[in-house]
Amino acid sequence: MGTAAMDKANSAPGQPESRPGHDPYGTPPYGQPGPWAPAPPVQRPQPTPPGGTHVPPMSPTPPGGTHVPQAGPPPQHGTPSGGAPRYDPWAAPAGSAAPPPSDHPAPGGPEGPRGRQGGGRLIAGAAAIALVAGLIGGGVGSYLERHGTFSDVRLPQTVTEGAPAPEGSIAGIAQTVLPGVVTLHVSGSGEAGSGTGFVLDDEGHILTNAHVVRPAGQGGAIEVTFSSGDSARAEVVGQDTGYDLAVVKVDGFSGLSPLTLGDSDAVRVGDPVVAIGAPFELAGTVTSGIISATERPITAGGAEADGSDISYVNALQTDAPINPGNSGGPLVDINGRVIGVNSAIRTADGGGGLDPGQSGSVGLGFAIPVNQAKDVAEQLINTGRATYPVIGVTLDTGYLGDGARVGSSGGGPAVVPGGPADDAGLADGDVITAVDGERVRSSDELIVRIRSYRPGDRLELTVERSGDELELAVTLGESSGE
Repeated sequence: MGTAAMDKANSAPGQPESRPGHDPYGTPPYGQPGPWAPAPPVQRPQPTPPGGTHVPPMSPTPPGGTHVPQAGPPPQHGTPSGGAPRYDPWAAPAGSAAPPPSDHPAPGGPEGPRGRQGGGRLIAGAAAIALVAGLIGGGVGSYLERHGTFSDVRLPQTVTEGAPAPEGSIAGIAQTVLPGVVTLHVSGSGEAGSGTGFVLDDEGHILTNAHVVRPAGQGGAIEVTFSSGDSARAEVVGQDTGYDLAVVKVDGFSGLSPLTLGDSDAVRVGDPVVAIGAPFELAGTVTSGIISATERPITAGGAEADGSDISYVNALQTDAPINPGNSGGPLVDINGRVIGVNSAIRTADGGGGLDPGQSGSVGLGFAIPVNQAKDVAEQLINTGRATYPVIGVTLDTGYLGDGARVGSSGGGPAVVPGGPADDAGLADGDVITAVDGERVRSSDELIVRIRSYRPGDRLELTVERSGDELELAVTLGESSGE
């Protein structure tokens, strides 16, 4: 078949025959109309709207499972609905597949600008926070440096956890004893004073010095202040000036802390001790030292013309500081047991006397041994008065020799008839130089030695008579204190 025949056979019905050598299905030059229809007008792609412009939503995709009616086979690309192919310059080439949908939205789509806008806001916010923090930090640093804070010295310091004081330490002793120590404020008879005492039992009995409560007299007042700060009125149960001891009592007061009494006979020179009291009204003051001597014969008082305030004590000597206001307070051992009652100090005023009054401590303090104090306290609590041992003689206080001479300057008998000394064979003019082997140098020392015993005790007296030395045994009698 020739070319003309082929063209004619390929011509569509009702169409003029194509020119010889012309392909009616060939693609016309760009911009010229095709053989069957005029070329469509040139279309420009829809520009991407600016960020933030509302884009009408596309037809929603029907949910999965929804039936979509078939509209027949899709027309072939480039074929008009009339059946003849139509040129579409914007259609994809024949035989090419449509690109698969992308999971990421195209730039400039609805999600792109918003995502970029949100990220920009976060960056701007972080920058603003950093700027503000920098300004604040710079201002604070400038202020601190200007005021010298960075140059202040900070010294290292250890932090100690709270723990109980070791047993046997000064702190441990104070912790144990202080709750049982009280301060006494006494007024009456035109004078007032203060001192210390300590609790003896749960019934409210308190032991102190007789010279502490003396200002109360018959109508005075005694106020007791405990370590807790609580106060109560107290009444005198009994007192004895010869021993310089007194017992007072508070009623209706609970929660007392009685102190434990030790054994003063077991005390040795050099033993550590602690004195507790209220020197110069500084309540709860704790001082420490050692036992400097035992059986130190002392006399204190003597302010009264008749000598009724003189006390005779065979004392424990200590270098623990004792001052006015410590009188009546406890002297305790390393176990916190009371071994003495602080009573007097040696003064440095040149007088050489023992003073329970207003002079300060020079490291020579004296305490009544607790064994003697216990006996006297029990008597005062049980009977309201105390007794003391006697030998039944009058002593010559003007004798300047070594020892205590028996003699009377008042005209009365030097040896009490029928008394212990008379029974032992002592005579007027005898000089007593020792008691149970312990030397005595004066009449005061003899009284102190005798009062360190109990009525009924038997002891040996060393006596000088007309140049001879005698040993006489005497059984002590008893006398009532005032």
